[in-house]
Amino acid sequence: MSYDYSFSSYRSPVLGRRGAVGSSQPLATAAGIEVLSKGGTAADAAVAVAAALNVTEPGSTGLGGDAFALFYNAQDKKVYSLNGSGHAPKALTLERVKKDGFTTDLPPQHPYCITVPGACAMWCDITSRFGKLPLSETLSPAIRLAEEGFPVAPLTAISWQNAAKNWLSKVPNGTELTIEGRGPQAGEIFRNPGLARTMRMIAEGGKKAYYEGEIAESIVAIIKEAGGCMELEDLAAHESTWVEPISIDYRGVRIWECPPNGQGLAALLALNILEGFDVADLPANSTERLHLTIEAMRLAFADAFHFIADPDFNPAPLKELLSRAYADDRRRLINPRSANLNYPYGNPIYSSDTVYLSVADQYGNACSFINSNYMGFGTGIVPRGRGFSLQNRGHNFSLEEGHANQLMPGKRPYHTIIPAMATYTSDNNLYASYGVMGGFMQPQGHMQVTVGMVDDELNPQQALDRPRFCLLAGGRSGGKVQLEEGIPVEVMSDLAAMGHPVMPVSGLGRQGFGRGQIIRRDPENGVLWAGSDPRADGCAMTLV
Repeated sequence: MSYDYSFSSYRSPVLGRRGAVGSSQPLATAAGIEVLSKGGTAADAAVAVAAALNVTEPGSTGLGGDAFALFYNAQDKKVYSLNGSGHAPKALTLERVKKDGFTTDLPPQHPYCITVPGACAMWCDITSRFGKLPLSETLSPAIRLAEEGFPVAPLTAISWQNAAKNWLSKVPNGTELTIEGRGPQAGEIFRNPGLARTMRMIAEGGKKAYYEGEIAESIVAIIKEAGGCMELEDLAAHESTWVEPISIDYRGVRIWECPPNGQGLAALLALNILEGFDVADLPANSTERLHLTIEAMRLAFADAFHFIADPDFNPAPLKELLSRAYADDRRRLINPRSANLNYPYGNPIYSSDTVYLSVADQYGNACSFINSNYMGFGTGIVPRGRGFSLQNRGHNFSLEEGHANQLMPGKRPYHTIIPAMATYTSDNNLYASYGVMGGFMQPQGHMQVTVGMVDDELNPQQALDRPRFCLLAGGRSGGKVQLEEGIPVEVMSDLAAMGHPVMPVSGLGRQGFGRGQIIRRDPENGVLWAGSDPRADGCAMTLV
């Protein structure tokens, strides 16, 4: 059966009252709805969706990756932040990797890129604190999908086939996540009994079943077989971390992000700069608005790449970075008539493969949740018989001595995956739970959909449908700016004349502009408005 990859269809927002789920895969969305219908909270349903996505989109996410979450607790009207990222092995030193010939960065498939997977602990910790259902019930939809099989979705099939050909065939046990060495076709049934067994063990034994015992042993064994240096002690020592979220007020709406080592800081920096401009008075997709938003994002990335690191090793000056005074200083660097491709980072003290999902429940809570392997199956290395691949987050470490994000034993790397949450500044009631996945596109997507909702008063689906820009390589010096089909050609020409190295993108390439989910709560009647990105296979569903 043929499939049109032009992303030309239009969607309406989905409305409900008792709960809502948005994800990049309909079967995973349905898993979340199933858990909500059993009385589960947004935390329970979020983990159910994340686990189901491990089955249905194993290239993007899973038990071999990391996760972050923001949870809005209706009881106290507070936003809680959970960091589920893992650390580098204790034996992985800069001296070791340089002795092995790596001087600039680590190859993405090398076992040195495998940091301790944090997702399993994070799933257990967030449901333990904010859930109502036993883990066995939360994981049951995913276990069923893995055992019985599921039809592979079209966009997932394309990515899976490419990975099987170029990635999985070259790494230890990578072909376990294929069908006789190839990626499945759209509509083909894929079963993963190894993952079902792994999840059953976690359902029965919790996170201890993953970080100690036979699962941990299989992880360490395959990493060492591939040439890595992770030990059982690295896994046993892992803990996810409850941290204070960071936020700014953007025109009466408080935007929340997880703090570093995640890159949510970049989105807040950009929005702080934009607040000094009358963005709403400029037409959407106009030359003037796009120029300002692109420049604000370049400024934000200049700071992000300098300051974001593991705060246990190199804490960023967050208060100063997020101050109005600092935003004012940075805003003055923007020339309204020409682009700057090489903004320096500032001195505030003295002056992007991933799945994102969003859930709201009948109790008034919401969970903004992101889970990732990075780079499509991560390293692609699979612990024998376990049904999941191991991440390559360590690729983001800097090998430059003295850099804030320098590789060190026991350190967490710069992380691209970020969830977002928004509340009304006036009363702390929930405004929206949202996110846009996709490497360094993520803070850019957060900024663009926030502007759409707040400045332009778009509903969630409209905000997700709007064409986007994407600074390649996070806007590093001289980086190109991709402009999505739907932005007028004359605007693209005007931006090029201003010095922006524009790169028009259409068709299947539009996947690179992120795959977002948004759930907003109407403050008047409590109705949930949910939207799902048309650039993915997914959908939003609600409980009435």
